[in-house]
Amino acid sequence: MQYLIDQARVFPARAAAHSLHLAGLSRRHRPRAMSISCSDARVVPALLTAARPGDLFELRTYGGVIPPYDEKAPTDASRTVEYAVNELKVSDIIVFGHSLCDVVTAAARDSQTASNIMPSEADPAPLTEEATAAGHSHVLSQLDALSNYPCVVPRLADRSLHLHAWFHEIDTGATFQYSLVPALSSPCSPREQSHPTRRIRQGERP
Repeated sequence: MQYLIDQARVFPARAAAHSLHLAGLSRRHRPRAMSISCSDARVVPALLTAARPGDLFELRTYGGVIPPYDEKAPTDASRTVEYAVNELKVSDIIVFGHSLCDVVTAAARDSQTASNIMPSEADPAPLTEEATAAGHSHVLSQLDALSNYPCVVPRLADRSLHLHAWFHEIDTGATFQYSLVPALSSPCSPREQSHPTRRIRQGERP
């Protein structure tokens, strides 16, 4: 804890060393993008994207879950999305998935138990493979939920908002982005026909 206290104490000096003009942040709040990710401490979207203060509007939830929109029972997450889309006018939203997610792994384990598949300590491959596949499926499910938010739909239609799905590998540090193919039934929906991924490479803009 002392390390965190010390870093907070010297933040103004670190900001000055990196030419961060903190005074300007009090006059303007226009982030480049919004990120929605898991609360896992090993995944730090701002660090992964080298975002500076004011660049990235972050929403972190349990398991990176984006709840289905319910007008009668709004959630903190749905209110945050609406604020980003309607008030901050973000042009891009990144849904961040990641490997080794405890929430996804637990779901994969429950699925295996229900199917009477019990990986041993000597051969954890069945669980590992299923958890990895479930992790990819999970991030795409959250993207689909987001695409159905009433505040998101019209901005997808007029192309003033773009949705992105990324998957970060904790053990390698690599981040992949999905190539999203719009469904034929809805020109503004990112629901996939196929979702191949490709690695985000050094110097490349996603």
